Amino acid sequence: MIHNIRFREFVYEDEDLDELTDAILNIFPDASIEMEEAEGLTEDKIIILSGVVDKKRHTKAFFNRILELNQDQLDKLDNDLERKMDEKGNLFLRLSKEAAIEDEIEILDSGDSIHLKVKIAAFPAKKSIAIEKVREALHQ
Repeated sequence: MIHNIRFREFVYEDEDLDELTDAILNIFPDASIEMEEAEGLTEDKIIILSGVVDKKRHTKAFFNRILELNQDQLDKLDNDLERKMDEKGNLFLRLSKEAAIEDEIEILDSGDSIHLKVKIAAFPAKKSIAIEKVREALHQ
């Protein structure tokens, strides 16, 4: 159902790099994480953690964790699919850093978070088909 998942997380100077690296590994245990240094607008140092998860067993394990969310979160995800899916079938999600540190998943709408771009396997790769596939999986 998922071709791949791209993740990105910004780690600011006042945050613990090891803790936030572990947060990603709590979500994607086998992820290979790349680090890039950047500079913020006020010249503060930012580390960008990123990578791609593309093995089927790993993308499936992630989606199974999504399916374990409480019903309110699942309903919100279902209701937000139109807004969070692009025309090519990419689902954009934000996960709470704090929840990920605790090995939990919480979907956010904004704020400092782990950014995901989830490529839904839909043929042809269209928004409507991708939304239908996700909804079908959510309601099984």
